[in-house]
Amino acid sequence: MILSIILFIIGIMLLVKGADLFVGGGSGFALRHSISPALIGFTIIAFGTSLPELVVSTNAAATGNTDIALGNVLGSNIANLALILALCTFVRPDMIVNSGTSRPMLIQHTRMMLVATAAFTLLAATLGTLGAFAGAVLLALFAAILAILWRDCREERAATPIKSRGWADALYIGLGLVTVIIGAHLVVESAVAIAEGFGIPAFVIGLSVVAVGTSLPELATSFVAAVRNEGAISVGNILGSNIFNLLLVLGVSLLIAPVTIGSLADIIAVFLFTVAILPLFSAHPSVVRGWSVLMLVGYAAYIAWSFGAAPFG
Repeated sequence: MILSIILFIIGIMLLVKGADLFVGGGSGFALRHSISPALIGFTIIAFGTSLPELVVSTNAAATGNTDIALGNVLGSNIANLALILALCTFVRPDMIVNSGTSRPMLIQHTRMMLVATAAFTLLAATLGTLGAFAGAVLLALFAAILAILWRDCREERAATPIKSRGWADALYIGLGLVTVIIGAHLVVESAVAIAEGFGIPAFVIGLSVVAVGTSLPELATSFVAAVRNEGAISVGNILGSNIFNLLLVLGVSLLIAPVTIGSLADIIAVFLFTVAILPLFSAHPSVVRGWSVLMLVGYAAYIAWSFGAAPFG
C-alpha cells in the first residue's frame, strides 16, 4: 500500500512535468511554423494542460478500468470549476469583469462549455451506457466548437509569451509525451491498487484523487495567472480545458471501451457546477468572492458525499 501511494505521487509529478514540457515544446514548434498565437493558446496550451486527463483516461479505458476513466473526466471538470476557478476568483474577484477585450471571448467559451456539458448530460441520461456512438457524437461536437472558437479568436493577442527553441522544441514534445504516458500508467495502476486496498470504489478514486492530480497543470497555470491579474489567461485556460476533457478526452475513451453510468447524481453534479460559475461574471467583487466561497464549500461537500455514498468493499 505504501509503495502504491509513493508510485501514485511519482506518477502525478511526471504528469505535471510532462504536460509542462509538451506545452513549451508544442508552443515553440507551432510559432516557428507561423501558426497564429491565438490558435496556439487555444489548441496546444489548452490541450497540453488536458494531456494528463487524456492519457490517464484512455489508459484506464484500454486496461478495462472504465470507472477511473469516467471519474477522472467528471472529477477534473468539477475540480477545475469548483476548486480552481473558485479559488482564483476568490483571490481576484474582479479578474473576469476586468478582462477587457477578452471578456466577450470568455463569455463565448462559457457558452460552449455549457453546450458541451448539456450534450454529455443528455447522452448519459438517455443512453445509460456510453459507447462508440456517444464518443463519436462528443468528438463531432468538439470539432464543431473548435472550428467556431478558431474563427472567433483569430484576432486575439497571445495570452502568454511564447519562445521558439528551434529543433529542440520537437525534443520537448517527445519528452513531454513519454513522461506523461509513464506518469499516467503509474497513476492508473497505483490508483487501482489503493482503491482495492482501502475498499474504495475505483470511480470515487478517479473522481477525487486522480482528478485533482491530473488537474494540477490547470491549477498551477490559472492560479499564477490570477495572482498576476491576468484574468483572461486564468479563466480561459479552465474553460478550454473543460471543453477538451468532456468532448475530446471522454470521446476518445468511449471509442476504446464503453462506460456504464452508475448514478446520474454525478452527471447532474457536473452540470450544476458548470451552471454555477455564471455568478462569477458579476461586476460586484463582494458577490464574486462570496459565491467563490460557496463553490469551494460545495466542492468539499460533494467530495465528502461521494466517499460517504460509495459502497465501500
